[in-house]
Amino acid sequence: MQVNPYLSREEKDRLQSVKIGIGGAGGLGSNAAMHLVRAGIEHLVLADFDTVNAGNLNRQFFFRDQIGKFKTEALAENLWKINPDLRLELHTVRVTAENIHTLFDKCDLFIEAFDCVESKSLFVHELLPLGRPVIASSGLAGWGNTNAMQIRKAGENLYLAGDLKSGIGEELAPQSPRVGIAAAQEANVALALLLGKEI
Repeated sequence: MQVNPYLSREEKDRLQSVKIGIGGAGGLGSNAAMHLVRAGIEHLVLADFDTVNAGNLNRQFFFRDQIGKFKTEALAENLWKINPDLRLELHTVRVTAENIHTLFDKCDLFIEAFDCVESKSLFVHELLPLGRPVIASSGLAGWGNTNAMQIRKAGENLYLAGDLKSGIGEELAPQSPRVGIAAAQEANVALALLLGKEI
């Protein structure tokens, strides 16, 4: 089922033919996945080990009745409500050096959506050498300063969304507007790359 009526036939075919891997299904991953599905992507690989909790509802694409469910399963439920014909590969596991290639090597493009610095680094370090685009984030906590959130090309196939400095901590909490902007930026870069548009 194609949910985006604004695509040409060629664009629809392209978006239906690719597989996007998303590491992490929290604030970035769940919202990036939602944007991609609304845009016309139909095949996603989602990996996350965590469950939905009440503290996630301020910024993640989940609902109160999903508290306690694995994020991969809850996200799949929500995405299938947008497009019931989606092909979703769900992996309810922690992404590690031992399993990352089994999970993601067959994807055409990768979106990094982790909270943990070590997981972010692992994702980029392991998948970038495959020669396919890796879209990551850095700097999305707090409020305001929207114009500082940009897309930066950090290498031949590496793109960074965010302001590169507003890390999550005691003084800067993750808030829905800026997390949502970064997630939308990641999805937008993915779509631009897949459709040959200027970034």
